[in-house]
Amino acid sequence: MSEQTIKSQEKEVRVMNGWVMLVLNLLVLALGIWLLIHTLILVTRRGESMWISLIGSILIIIAGLISLGGFFTLQPNEARVLILFGAYHGTVRASGFHWANPFYTNGPMVSVASGEETKEKSVKITYPKRRYKISLRARNFNSDKLKVNDKGGNPIEIAAVVVWRVADTAQATFDVDDYENYVRIQSESAIRHLASSYAYDHGEENELTLRSGVDAVSQALREQIQERLAKAGVLVEEARLTHLAYAPEIAQAMLRRQQAEAIIAARQKIVHGAVTMVEMALHDLSERKVITLDDERKASMVSNLMVVLCGESEVHPVINTGTLYA
Repeated sequence: MSEQTIKSQEKEVRVMNGWVMLVLNLLVLALGIWLLIHTLILVTRRGESMWISLIGSILIIIAGLISLGGFFTLQPNEARVLILFGAYHGTVRASGFHWANPFYTNGPMVSVASGEETKEKSVKITYPKRRYKISLRARNFNSDKLKVNDKGGNPIEIAAVVVWRVADTAQATFDVDDYENYVRIQSESAIRHLASSYAYDHGEENELTLRSGVDAVSQALREQIQERLAKAGVLVEEARLTHLAYAPEIAQAMLRRQQAEAIIAARQKIVHGAVTMVEMALHDLSERKVITLDDERKASMVSNLMVVLCGESEVHPVINTGTLYA
């Protein structure tokens, strides 16, 4: 079956004002009770058989009582999906006090943990879902720290926060079994896929990595999660990494590598600066004709200056009391 055939689509409907229907409902109940009492009085006083009036008053009272089940309230950014005998009739998005057909389904039976645990397993309570009410507010999903391999095969720990909300109530209700659980599983799957698509911090030249391209990686993560959650009618507003680190078993080795790379980078700057300074010294001495050095003495001078400029410890010079060539 094609995707277009099974895809649900939300349609917004309007229902009766709850306050108006409450007044009408009370009038119907009052009418039924008055008719029942009036009928019983006539039967008692006159002894007449008034079965039609008696049955009618009882039916009016029953209808009034059943009608009381059609009242419901919606808060701002909250919706209710209307289902009548398995058929989707629409979604109410307007906040306030409403009345709809009391036979609209209240929701499936849902099992939740009560928090009381036994030796074998936790105790679960089954209760009906509240009238297919769906929150349209923005919600956060904080993933656990997931251990995955990056593009280079290095084990890393990664976690993210996803800001999402329900955009299509019909898809969230009918196209997936439990949209909240669907968001959790698909988000974690997208995070794992993202981590395996990028290197942690040492990629090829000009390659985007998880550490160097935080904004681009977050945008790619949001797009991946949105693609997966579109089936559930969920809109992903933002997705960002909240934790990124090497796995503990290689963290020390990677730290030593980072330290070595930092030392190499520092040495490169020191050597580059020393070479520049030596070049300037030789150029100034030659240009100002302070002293004329042959190639051997230039090499000796360069060697001494490089030792002085690149050495880690303090240099103690030796004063030559003889000639330069002694």
